[in-house]
Amino acid sequence: MTRFNQDIFLAAGLRTPFGRGGGALVGYDGISLSVPVVRAMAEQLTTQRPDLVLWGTVIPNLGWSNIAREIWLDAKLDPTVPSFSAVLACATSITAAFAAAGMIGGDTDVVLVGGVETMSRPSIGLTAAASDRLRALFAKDPAEALKALSSLSPVDFTLPAKGWANRITGRTMGDHMEETAQEWGITREAQDAWAYESHRRAVAGWERGFFDDLVIKLPELARDANPRADTSLAKLATLPPAFDKTSGRGSLTAGNSSPITDGAAGVWVLSAQGRTRLPDGIPTARLVDYELAAVDFSDGLLMATPFAIPRLLDRNGLGFEDIDLWEIHEAFAAQLLANVAALERPGWIAERVGISRDFGHFPWERVNPNGGSVAIGHPFGATGARDLSQTVKELAAMPKGSRAIVSVCADGGEGAVALLESLG
Repeated sequence: MTRFNQDIFLAAGLRTPFGRGGGALVGYDGISLSVPVVRAMAEQLTTQRPDLVLWGTVIPNLGWSNIAREIWLDAKLDPTVPSFSAVLACATSITAAFAAAGMIGGDTDVVLVGGVETMSRPSIGLTAAASDRLRALFAKDPAEALKALSSLSPVDFTLPAKGWANRITGRTMGDHMEETAQEWGITREAQDAWAYESHRRAVAGWERGFFDDLVIKLPELARDANPRADTSLAKLATLPPAFDKTSGRGSLTAGNSSPITDGAAGVWVLSAQGRTRLPDGIPTARLVDYELAAVDFSDGLLMATPFAIPRLLDRNGLGFEDIDLWEIHEAFAAQLLANVAALERPGWIAERVGISRDFGHFPWERVNPNGGSVAIGHPFGATGARDLSQTVKELAAMPKGSRAIVSVCADGGEGAVALLESLG
């Protein structure tokens, strides 16, 4: 089963090293951090010209609207390439890849897809009330309006709602995830154990060179700054709750949650003809199918992917153990554990998703072999492209016909899941 009328391929793209919030990459904005990635990927093409560019970011910036076009023009590449932007919270660049796949055909064979977030530098805007007040003053008396700027108070300013908190609830994803962790019985010990494994695997991946051809070096940073070789279960156990600090039941900490991160990442979406425009040796896999899901917040702000995964597998006649590789985004260790707990709970898929068949045993040993977002970092707009490229490289080393699931949850009760297949 596939949504496409022709074979669609993903080829591993490039990304920046992911930097710690307030760290080495703090001097970049979303455009300047993306330009080196886009240039490096364009240089891989025989023509240095894709047919289309899709790029996304999540935290708004008043300095631009179509960041994809701004990046492409600042990269000083062929200005006749159409470029537009996409956004779906943490699933922004994986959803952009799905959109690109649907646009393959005719003269469109190669689409450069990606995303970026500079979480160290969110734009601070004015509230609607403060903006209205100043706008009226500028129209009436510009000099008086300039004086009024100095009298603005903290209540007149706002961080972007989609940067840190859900607009409807006014609460962060961490706040919501604390409730989900308690609902699903996800213990602090289990979260710390998964976080430790994420760091251990990411560090091991760097040490054996897995990331070397996926990450371009920047003058300020040559490799991911977040994976910690010196972490341990004992150290993780000492960290205080980061969100629920007062009830005595808080279990999400800075150590078992994805960190504030700056980074940009890309991935290629290609037709069969488009593959000939990339050099041999770039890992490539077939995009077989995908699924988007959305749930009511009562199901959990980050719990849409357990609804999407069974639908995707059922449509393709697959069970859990038919999937050889699982790349599940780790916004929080608790989120990954709760997502899989739902899939494993007897009767949950039949009752909540409406599919009454046995998907079998879930193969935990096949999840995130080179670490996930808790260790690598989570620049919102870049995570989907990072996940896809990492999966494609992992899958390309497996026998022909091996399958992978890439799963990315997103703020707003949404999620995106892809099914990929190895070309051998």
